[in-house]
Amino acid sequence: MSTKDWLEKDYYKILGVPKKAGSDEIRKAFRKIARENHPDQNPGNKTAEAKFKEASEANSVLSNPEKRKEYDEARRLFGSGVRFGTPGSGPSGTPGGFEDLFRNAGGAGASSAGFGDIFGNLFSTAGTTRRTTTRGPRRGADIEGEVTISFEQAVSGDTVSMRTISDQPCPSCRGTGARAGTLPKVCPTCEGSGMQSSTAGGVFSMSEPCRDCLGRGLLVDDPCPDCQGSGRARSANTMNVRIPAGVSDGQRIRVKGKGAAGENGGAPGDLYVTVHVRPHKLFGRSGNNLTLEVPVTFAEATLGAEISVPTITGSSVKLRVPPNTPNGRTMRLRGKGARKPDGTVGDLLVTLKIEVPDHLSDAARNALLEYAEKSGQADPRAALFGR
Repeated sequence: MSTKDWLEKDYYKILGVPKKAGSDEIRKAFRKIARENHPDQNPGNKTAEAKFKEASEANSVLSNPEKRKEYDEARRLFGSGVRFGTPGSGPSGTPGGFEDLFRNAGGAGASSAGFGDIFGNLFSTAGTTRRTTTRGPRRGADIEGEVTISFEQAVSGDTVSMRTISDQPCPSCRGTGARAGTLPKVCPTCEGSGMQSSTAGGVFSMSEPCRDCLGRGLLVDDPCPDCQGSGRARSANTMNVRIPAGVSDGQRIRVKGKGAAGENGGAPGDLYVTVHVRPHKLFGRSGNNLTLEVPVTFAEATLGAEISVPTITGSSVKLRVPPNTPNGRTMRLRGKGARKPDGTVGDLLVTLKIEVPDHLSDAARNALLEYAEKSGQADPRAALFGR
């Protein structure tokens, strides 16, 4: 995204969050907008597609602490006038924080011009009205996506297909913005830099996006009919994404280099995938361990037994229930859980639940009555009454 985008777009307003919103609030707001406007849910709806793209762009900036800081500082400087720090507090005696603040405003892979690309001749003498620096490579924007996978896929890992929407060079004009067979010309106002200087207070000059070329550095006499001269076009792509084993519900996965294409030879952005995991009818998760509730009879818990227990792979294993096992005891089956990032496997935690029969035959009832008389068991509720 261009510097002009940062100065003109209110990403907080786009997501509907306050400027002091935390990362969780920003993430929830983006997910809500993304679910309501995702192209898969609104086929052919250009308005929803535009909102989805706009929200993805806003989230890519506000969810990144470094980019968010740079964005906030840029809008504060241009919104309330330039404020200078203590002379000599920054590199080479420049006002502290300015050079570091905007060195990477274009994202990773941007031109090393940094401070000069954003503010140009900010500290030049009055009367200077234009720059001759050419625009360097600009890194592509990060994009967001969501996938929903099964519990088994989350445990073992899998490769899934997902559809993304991002800005790419227009295929008709190959990113030039000019109609096929023609070429854009260098903007004479900014001499191709995309920025022009204006004098502030008669002493300093400050750079801002060129008003004639809108920061592109190029002018198009005969615009491309497909992109209206912007050189960019929305593109829907289907790609395979590897989901690592042991991923949890709500986890974000970064896929490097699968975001929007860069400009002027810049590197592409990254793809951030939020994973949603459907619950399992039997198993649960506790970190890298799986959990399972298994019913046992009163006789099995009292006398002890060897029972069969299912695993997430579909096979079963034997579990020995010791005699006199109380209700709710959790037993561990090692190596039967989810795979960890280091390649090892967690455990299966089996919680035993004593099942009370719905109906007793007369013979069974008489046997239980006889058991109650002969067991000699103390009143289990005596401690409740201080006895």
